[in-house]
Amino acid sequence: MGIVFLFLLVYLVFTSFWPVSALYFAWVIFDWDSPEQGGRRSAWVRNWPVWKHFRDYFPIQLVKTHSLLPSHNYIIGAHPHGILCVGAFCNFITESTGFSEKFPGIRPFLATLAGNFRLPVFREYLMSGGLCPVTRQAIGYLLSQNGSGNAVAIVIGGAAESLSCQPGVTTLILKNRKGFVRMALQHGAHLVPAFSFGENDLFQQVVFEEGSWMRGIQKRFQKLVGFAPCVFYGRGFTSIHSRGFLPYPKPITTVIGEPVTVPRIQEPSHETVDLYHAMYIRSLLKLFNDHKAKYGLSEADELRIL
Repeated sequence: MGIVFLFLLVYLVFTSFWPVSALYFAWVIFDWDSPEQGGRRSAWVRNWPVWKHFRDYFPIQLVKTHSLLPSHNYIIGAHPHGILCVGAFCNFITESTGFSEKFPGIRPFLATLAGNFRLPVFREYLMSGGLCPVTRQAIGYLLSQNGSGNAVAIVIGGAAESLSCQPGVTTLILKNRKGFVRMALQHGAHLVPAFSFGENDLFQQVVFEEGSWMRGIQKRFQKLVGFAPCVFYGRGFTSIHSRGFLPYPKPITTVIGEPVTVPRIQEPSHETVDLYHAMYIRSLLKLFNDHKAKYGLSEADELRIL
């Protein structure tokens, strides 16, 4: 959508409607830093009726296991990435699953690629739902200069994790992802694991082996632009048995786990970061093992952390 608006505004420059483009680009320059400073949430956008249809297509549900206190700020680790982060988007960027009712006083945000906020018009839509750039400045602002009751969801595994996404396999890229823990310590934000059961079942993906030339191309592309080009397919428009790019209507259940209490330490040592990272992983594993049999997995299924 952002690319479409970009070409449209450029096209208008060469027509009699050029003032529209001029005024909007002037506004973007003036408003350039807003995504890094909390954005502009809109309750109206978050409550659009279309989101309930989106929720019911799969369907998607949000499960609360512990309360989040409005007197604290939180970093929510969202797992797994899947292909499109459907569970994280529906639960944290819309009110279709009742986040605000389940967690009163908590304002959810979801961090995404900073480059998305450079796309005209699309940036306004992203901010209205509560999306923010996945940068230290943007997340730090929400955790330190936006009061309390903020919960910033970060899809920890990122683009690298999407390359291993396939039905029946639960693999997370987390072992060496510690930046979110360091940030939580610096701001005294509690860490909350969240797992979306069923996220990996929405698409079929061609997974290339490590060391293959295709995996090498995917990784180089990821380093260059920030996301990985996955080769995947879903259902078609006319039938669930045809192939296309619509996600399969498989249920997704996002379970919010128990918060890990984190002290505020301006300059945490490596040992301290490792300690709270290990505590976070234990909390995530407990969440997964306690709920996997309820939401589509068997007791024998294990969570692989790489």
